[in-house]
Amino acid sequence: MDLPNDKMMLLSVINTKLRDNYSSLDELCEDLNTDKSGLIDKLKEINYEYNSELNRFI
Repeated sequence: MDLPNDKMMLLSVINTKLRDNYSSLDELCEDLNTDKSGLIDKLKEINYEYNSELNRFI
């Protein structure tokens, strides 16, 4: 799956997928064949960080 380049759209897609389909960011990244650290860095640019207890970027 191609993830959006726009960071706000990316945030929305990732949080929706985490909520609906995945129990962790690791599981999502593995299934989508996505670089976890790259995803974290990209969303950190818009001041969002992954919270594992909530399983979402906040």
